[in-house]
Amino acid sequence: MSILAVVWDVDDTLFDYATADRAGMRGHLAVEGLLAGYDSVEQALARWRVITTEQWARFAAGEVTFEDQRRDRVRVFTGARMSDDEADAWFQRYLTHYEAAWALFPDVLPVLDALAGSHRHAVLSNSNGRVQERKLRVLGLRDRFEAVLCATELGVSKPDARAFHAVCDTLGLAPHQVAYVGDHPEIDGRGAADAGLVSVWIDRAGPGATAAAPTPMPAGGAPGPYRIASLAELPAVLGADSRFGAPSTFG
Repeated sequence: MSILAVVWDVDDTLFDYATADRAGMRGHLAVEGLLAGYDSVEQALARWRVITTEQWARFAAGEVTFEDQRRDRVRVFTGARMSDDEADAWFQRYLTHYEAAWALFPDVLPVLDALAGSHRHAVLSNSNGRVQERKLRVLGLRDRFEAVLCATELGVSKPDARAFHAVCDTLGLAPHQVAYVGDHPEIDGRGAADAGLVSVWIDRAGPGATAAAPTPMPAGGAPGPYRIASLAELPAVLGADSRFGAPSTFG
C-alpha cells in the first residue's frame, strides 16, 4: 500500500524548539535579573528544562490545562507566589525573547518542497492549537498543511492511538497509508507504530542521544519506526513499504 500522506510533529521536528527556548530563556533571565542565584547560565537553563518537562507531563496526562502548566512552570522556577495574571505576564515577557529566536531546521523546506507534489501533509502536535497555528504561520508553513490537530482540542495526546487515528480520519485515510514523522522515540516513534502508521523517528542527535530507543516490533507486528538523522532521508523512506518485507532502518 502506498503512503499517501505525511503527518508531522512540530516542536524539535520542523521547528528548532530547543535552540529557541534556550536563547529565549537566556535573554529573559538576564533582563529579569534572575541569574544571581545560579552558578552559571547553563545551570539556570537546565533547571528550566527540568521544570518544563515535569509540568508538560502533567498537561499531557490531563491533570492541568495548557495555560496552567505555563503558570506552574513560572511559579516553580521563580519560587514566587504569583497570581495567574502575574505568572501570565512573566511568561509573556519570556515569549518575547523566545519568539525572536524562532527558526526552522535547515532540512525542513527542502523536504516539504520535494514531497509537495507526491504526498498530502498535516500536523499532529501535543500542544495547543492556537499556539501551533500561529507558530506555523509565523514560520511560513501553515499553507503547507491540510489540517493541524493538537492535543488541547482533541482531548487526547500522543502516544494514545486515538490521537494518531484522529488525524488519519481527518485525512480520510487508513493508518497504513499515513507516515508520521516526529522527534520523540516513544511518544512519536513507538506511538505512531503501535497505532498502525508508518513511523519515522527523526533523531537529529544521532548515536550519542540520551533518549532510549524503542525496540523494533517483532515479525508480524506493526512496523517498527524508521530512524533517520536528517529529513533529507525521508523521501527514500517513503518510497519503501515497511509492511511488505522492507527492513526497518531503526537500530
